[in-house]
Amino acid sequence: MERLFITKAENMGNLTVSLTFSDNTVRTVDIGDFIRRHPHPQYNKYLDPRKFSRFTIDNGNIVWGKNWDMIFPVENLYAGRI
Repeated sequence: MERLFITKAENMGNLTVSLTFSDNTVRTVDIGDFIRRHPHPQYNKYLDPRKFSRFTIDNGNIVWGKNWDMIFPVENLYAGRI
């Protein structure tokens, strides 16, 4: 099986992202739900929609923060659960 990676990420509002994967599968994932269920200062700042929207795709992963403050396994995002 080829390595699965994210090729595109779009902010859908309400702390949700639409992710396109290397096999052209598209998933919408509610990241805000994860942050609310796992409160931590490292994550809580991304409840601010402006900070949340500053994600990037780095090496096939969606990441938040200069030092990858928040990142999720691509396989879990692909499955639509984090």
